[in-house]
Amino acid sequence: MPFKPMRVALLQMHIEAGQPEANFTRLQEMLQAAINGETKPDVIVFPEMWNTGYALDAIGGIADDEGRRTRALMAEFSRRHGVNIVAGSIAEKRDAGVFNTIRVFDRNGEEAGDYDKLHLFRLMDEEKHLQPGGKIGRTTLDGESAGLMICYDIRFPELARTLALQGAKLLIVPAEWPNPRLHHWRTLLTARAIENQMYVIACNRTGVSGSTSFFGHSMVIDPWGEVIAEAGEEETVLMADIDLALVDEVRGRIPVFEDRRPDFYDFGK
Repeated sequence: MPFKPMRVALLQMHIEAGQPEANFTRLQEMLQAAINGETKPDVIVFPEMWNTGYALDAIGGIADDEGRRTRALMAEFSRRHGVNIVAGSIAEKRDAGVFNTIRVFDRNGEEAGDYDKLHLFRLMDEEKHLQPGGKIGRTTLDGESAGLMICYDIRFPELARTLALQGAKLLIVPAEWPNPRLHHWRTLLTARAIENQMYVIACNRTGVSGSTSFFGHSMVIDPWGEVIAEAGEEETVLMADIDLALVDEVRGRIPVFEDRRPDFYDFGK
């Protein structure tokens, strides 16, 4: 069969902490830029906590109530343009508290998955203001299985491996990964791709928030660990074509999953 790529668009944007109105406006501008390009993407991905940034002291008052605003906007946009959307993550308020939540929408505007961040980042006091998730993140994009992780999650290889063992061919990672840890960002994402023989699609934010700066460098990595697209530090829409047939080819050539010895692995409690 001829190669039919899946085109992904990563919206590397600046986020105004504590300013949902400004962030919704900017996101919609970047969505239009992505959809109006020469070739329409199949999947659009946003950064982490794009609606509020890390304004955690005020998060209860500015988080999206049940995600209603985000869900309405994304359902309408994905349906109108026939595109899959992995809507980054948002601060979403529910009865149990505020969660750091990904919601996924298919080409018909239907919700196709959700994921609450499992690992809360203590260096930014997430555990003091946010509730941890209670399940792993899986979705399907045009019939292909995908895993969902958020930022700090990539430091936990057990999660990525679990998703791969459950059939994920690509891993989608919205993030707000700050300076100066660019080397960690690149290395961890590449490792997750190589060890799980899957595509990794990681969308980071850019800009400055308070005393913290963010370096962007959103990237798409193939199952061999090769970076096939990488942004710089400015706001941009990063486009890349991926061939999911390559996942099966790589897994066939180096049968890592078949050679596992799980009886000898003890991750502890």
